[in-house]
Amino acid sequence: MDTFKSKVEKLFQDHEKLITKKNEQVAESNGVYHRYTNPILTAAHTPVYWRYDLNEETNPYLMERIGMNATLNSGAMKWNGKYILVVRVEGSDRKSFFAVAESPNGIDNFRFWDFPITMPEDIIPATNIYDMRLTFHEDGWIYGIFCAERHDDNAPAGDLSSATATAAIARTKDLVTWERLPDLKTKSQQRNVVLHPEYVDGKYALYTRPQDGFIDAGSGGGIGWALVEDITNAEVKEEKIIDQRYYHTIKEVKNGEGPHPIKTSKGWLHLAHGVRGCAAGLRYVLYMYMTSLEDPTKLIATPGGFFMAPEGDERIGDVSNVLFTNGWIADDDGTVYIYYASSDTRMHVATSTIDKLVDYCFNTPVDGLKSSASVETLNKMIEKNLKLMNQ
Repeated sequence: MDTFKSKVEKLFQDHEKLITKKNEQVAESNGVYHRYTNPILTAAHTPVYWRYDLNEETNPYLMERIGMNATLNSGAMKWNGKYILVVRVEGSDRKSFFAVAESPNGIDNFRFWDFPITMPEDIIPATNIYDMRLTFHEDGWIYGIFCAERHDDNAPAGDLSSATATAAIARTKDLVTWERLPDLKTKSQQRNVVLHPEYVDGKYALYTRPQDGFIDAGSGGGIGWALVEDITNAEVKEEKIIDQRYYHTIKEVKNGEGPHPIKTSKGWLHLAHGVRGCAAGLRYVLYMYMTSLEDPTKLIATPGGFFMAPEGDERIGDVSNVLFTNGWIADDDGTVYIYYASSDTRMHVATSTIDKLVDYCFNTPVDGLKSSASVETLNKMIEKNLKLMNQ
């Protein structure tokens, strides 16, 4: 019969085998990016000692005492030579928290730090916090902006699902100790706010997503832009939409900035998510655009359609048919690691290069916003290719 000690040893052996499994690049590619065969983080990747009480006296049957449900929507940065993710970990109690996982290569061997992040509370404590965007700002601080969710106390009696959202702001020098700043003050609800990595006109710049309600964008027109003078008491006084929503597109219902943009010689490279409604519910996909170096609010490239959409097993999970990203890393050699979650359940990585992504943005046709325009664009490329093929 297995002893308690041997069962514990097997738990750790199986866990080590999982997290050290080599991740292989998928052979098929559209030429823009490569997916990988395995998720990089799942609930099972969380440490054994987070989930199990390892004391035989208090847990004689070696049961999971604290269940983990999902690992998703991770902020990302290169730090001290390691590929760092600040992961949204969701417990079986539906509460999310942040935890740091690091990898030596950005593709596999992601290992959680011993303890999750202990995030200080705002003046009004939040019920749930999630989806941190990481920005190493030129002021020297690492900022995390994330959603702080609270019950809507104006909801009718008995309504336990209505919620409000604010953009919470924290900063750190070491990813361990965090200083909590006041939540962003804004006229609308904000679940999707990203800090630009540089000052603009001597101010902090934010990508926003104004919403009338917790779920519905309502009159919110798309991805917004706002300048803030004091990040320690941040308030959006003026906000303008820089990337609009359009009818019958991948961002018809709402859209939001993913991670902060990457600076290239051709402009700021942006990765975002778009949402549309369909018979199966809301479908989340990823798309790209670029803005000017001289004026970060000016669109200079708007490739039509989605950049990535859920495929295969990625379609299945707690919230199916969803891809979401709020983290990527641009390495010194031009490699870009795109960290994305599938169906609010697990984390993946895809790789590309800055040159490929810039080429994709500038040379992918724009969305003509109607079927006839799509056919016209397609016919032009078919005619061009047939002439080349017949030479």
